[in-house]
Amino acid sequence: MRELTGGCQCGRVRFKAKIDSDEAYLCHCRMCQRATGGVSIAFKNVAQADIAWEYEPDWYASSPMARRPFCRECGTPLGFAYNESEKMDLTVGSFDDPSHFYPTSNFGVESKHAAWEDTSHLPSTKVTEYAPAVKRWADAGLEVPQ
Repeated sequence: MRELTGGCQCGRVRFKAKIDSDEAYLCHCRMCQRATGGVSIAFKNVAQADIAWEYEPDWYASSPMARRPFCRECGTPLGFAYNESEKMDLTVGSFDDPSHFYPTSNFGVESKHAAWEDTSHLPSTKVTEYAPAVKRWADAGLEVPQ
């Protein structure tokens, strides 16, 4: 087991989580699509006892059976938890280094959008190669974040 850190975009909510494997999954259900604004969300399932919140997130009761942690300041979705469960999901993107994880399954496939399954054939641009974004960061006196 190793400990990984993560948190929200603004840094207000931070966590440390003991991770037993690099396996994660994608959820495509409509609840997750609406909660994140995405076509799917990558989750890492973790025992709640293995998560230490440095600053407790806010929680949204997204249904009568579950709730979702988030940051009220920046809006970052941080996970999903069934009520009274010993485990919960943390969003892979909220880890400081999400590159550790790889997907092993899909969930909620009744709402999966097939057009978004494989985007490897689409043109790709790095933010650092997109002049309007680079200029906006420079005008703000900042470097383009990684």
